[in-house]
Amino acid sequence: MSKKNNVYVIGHKNPDTDSICSAISYAYLKNELSQKQEEGAKYIPTRAGHINEETQYVLKYFEQEAPLYVNDIRPQVTDIEIRKTAGIEAGLSLKKAWDIMRGARIVSLPILEDEKLAGIITVSDIAYSDMDVYDNMILSKAGTSYKNIVETIDGEMIVGDLDGEFEEGHVLIAAANPDMMEGYIEPQDMVILGNRYESQLCAIEMDAQCIVVCMGATVSKTIRKMAKEHGCRIIVSPYDTYTVARLINHSMPVRYFMTTDNLITFHTTDYVDDIQEIMAKRRFRDFPITDNQGNYVGMISRRNLLDLERKKLILVDHNEKAQAVDGFEEAEILEIIDHHRLGNIETNSPVYFRNQPVGCTATIVYQMYKENDVEIKPTIAGLLCSAIISDTLLFRSPTCTPLDEKIAKKLAKIAGINLEEQAQAMFKAGSSLAGKTAEDICFQDFKQFTVNDMVFGVGQLNSMSKEELQKVKEMLTPYLPKVLEKNGVQMVFFMLTDILDESTELLCCGARAKEYIIDAFDLKENTEKMILKGVVSRKKQLIPTLVSELQQ
Repeated sequence: MSKKNNVYVIGHKNPDTDSICSAISYAYLKNELSQKQEEGAKYIPTRAGHINEETQYVLKYFEQEAPLYVNDIRPQVTDIEIRKTAGIEAGLSLKKAWDIMRGARIVSLPILEDEKLAGIITVSDIAYSDMDVYDNMILSKAGTSYKNIVETIDGEMIVGDLDGEFEEGHVLIAAANPDMMEGYIEPQDMVILGNRYESQLCAIEMDAQCIVVCMGATVSKTIRKMAKEHGCRIIVSPYDTYTVARLINHSMPVRYFMTTDNLITFHTTDYVDDIQEIMAKRRFRDFPITDNQGNYVGMISRRNLLDLERKKLILVDHNEKAQAVDGFEEAEILEIIDHHRLGNIETNSPVYFRNQPVGCTATIVYQMYKENDVEIKPTIAGLLCSAIISDTLLFRSPTCTPLDEKIAKKLAKIAGINLEEQAQAMFKAGSSLAGKTAEDICFQDFKQFTVNDMVFGVGQLNSMSKEELQKVKEMLTPYLPKVLEKNGVQMVFFMLTDILDESTELLCCGARAKEYIIDAFDLKENTEKMILKGVVSRKKQLIPTLVSELQQ
């Protein structure tokens, strides 16, 4: 199936369990529908960030592979229609290379050694070999194989064998009488001649390495015997002397004329906008493509860029620019499935947009399975159920609706899991600090938002352990100022959410960050700890209240 038919189902940066599980489950649904409707599209679950411990636990529990990791969705070389120009061996003759180029209507050929790119031969290189070479030793300097010579002049080796190369000596035409030939033929030369017995004999006696007999002339038994005794090869060609003399240089191997230095190559993973400028500045028409192992893949030209198709995306669990995968502006967004407030993503054309005020994207995905009459497998049910548990904090979050809880219970039954036990295992895995740095903790569930000209970030960690929350606080407090600089935000907040107490201690950093929170949640101005009672939801409780304050 062509890559043009690939559609990437992707969640937000710093993905949580809902983002990952909804991407997997919705991609599965779309593939089922694609098969039924014979669309030919392939939907690929994708992620825009690293998977946190909670989600890792869920994927491992249900024996599900992690989605494909993509950190930049801009068009790559692999998205271009790469021309599958077959590579040739370095020993191939110029004539063979020319025949291939003429037959395929191309001007460049890659030369390969063990699937690796060794060089490029072009039409202009072949023209150079024919027009600018005046050295009658060029055939031997190039190390031309006898096989190439015989093929190029449509000849037959009647004495000697095809193995080996013409490695030393001149190429001469025996146009003079034998007396004069003795003055210019040297040992190891190749002599082009006709059917004159005396000339053939003279060339052999002068220790020529090879004689080429033209016009398909018959070679006597005596000459053959003499040639064998002197170690001289005999090639018979059907062409006249002039034609043989013209053709024989075309037998040289391409390695002698190919370009090897300063080759401009691109990798399949290179981004198109990065290579366009390079291509524009170079005189070459074609550029070779290699994979990450250095193996040759094919060729592209500037013309191929005109047929570039943007990658196709379905966004799940987000509709904010700051949360979307890098390069999404250069992709074609087909659908958005989300449960958050309306963000600021713009599309070039109308899209299917489904946004519902529920606690989890997975709830919406479940509905779409039912609406399309697609069976929910136990594995899919487990993923969707775990996503709802995570996003609703097992129905404790104010974002949770009766529909979320109802669907979660149905999914738990299909998956064969206990809701309470699954929740405890997930939250324990998610709040574990083992081996984590402050950066790891901060960005495992971190989202950026824009209000007017204000850009701020909000991270969150949910835990059932007060001791763990205190440790996280001690690690993050000195780290948050670095986030301001690293992410280019004006304020950063981190929610330390106690699932059992249903409360959040909020860490603040940035100009007026604490002041905004005090005003927004009507806290005492001299408060040390920013304790938000009953606040457990970033989406429904913290963000709307903070946004309202920032807009005043």
